[in-house]
Amino acid sequence: MKVLITGGAGYIGSTVASALEDEGHEPIILDDLSKGRREFLHGRTFYHGDIADHPLVDRIFAEHPGIHATVHCAAKIVVPESVAEPLHYYRENVGKTIELLESLQRNGCTRVVFSSSASIYAPAPGARVDETSPVDASSPYARTKQMMEQVLQDWTRGDGADKQRVIALRYFNPIGADPRMRTGLQDLRPTHALGKLIEAYESGEPFTITGTDWDTRDGSGIRDYIHVWDLAKAHVAALTRFDEAIAPGAEDRYRVINIGTGAGTTVRELVTAFRDTVGPIEVREAGPRPGDVIGCYTASERARTELGWQAEHTIADGIRDAMTWRAGWTAVATANAAS
Repeated sequence: MKVLITGGAGYIGSTVASALEDEGHEPIILDDLSKGRREFLHGRTFYHGDIADHPLVDRIFAEHPGIHATVHCAAKIVVPESVAEPLHYYRENVGKTIELLESLQRNGCTRVVFSSSASIYAPAPGARVDETSPVDASSPYARTKQMMEQVLQDWTRGDGADKQRVIALRYFNPIGADPRMRTGLQDLRPTHALGKLIEAYESGEPFTITGTDWDTRDGSGIRDYIHVWDLAKAHVAALTRFDEAIAPGAEDRYRVINIGTGAGTTVRELVTAFRDTVGPIEVREAGPRPGDVIGCYTASERARTELGWQAEHTIADGIRDAMTWRAGWTAVATANAAS
């Protein structure tokens, strides 16, 4: 099947494209390259432009009439940046997605897999959540995801001959890289915990645990760290089982599925795993950053029963793959800078 991937030159979108190709499917990439990389396209069909560009999206569907579904990964994702620039985030993540949905509806694309986020969940006792848990996003970034879920749900309830259907995959915390090292995190100055650990290790500087008074077993925030390849495979499962998860003509045409390992790992425990996998690193403590939250981890029953999917990689796998990717990507960036 052909699948349109918005943001398909980014970290997650490009890895989803590789997982689709490995299963014999054809990804069609739409990306503005504001964060995505041409190096991640690997000769794939690629359209350079904005998701809100109606004529461009129309052209994609005219040139590829057999597109089976759209995976919508394109978004701005940095929490502190969203706090500093909220209007930019609402414009990019919400406003432009509405324009994209109009184009999809006009072109008869009725299947959408949406990249949502576990950051929309309200703090929960014990930090464990499932798809029925309350949502209460606490940063402009997270609120754009929560807002888009509401937009998408309402979209599936609208009138019209074409019956739009949406599976919203609520990602937890992706780490690692494509195990075959085709793609990985393209940002050499990442904001997430593992990226900061690697950056600190390389520089010889201490790693800072931001927030040590959360209501967790050791005071540090808790996350569900999922290998990006497992996350990519979840998209393949959602696409291949789409019509089983939401049958054509179903009354409820919107489905939320959490994608995580089902295990919670605190930041201190992540540091321990890093030390066990890579080597010693100094740690210091500080208060939480703007937009930081305690975090959560997921129950995974729905993904197993409805998609036939479960995570297979460990945190150690994610750390090793992230380190291998980082070494190669740093070398590429250094060579490019010298040329």
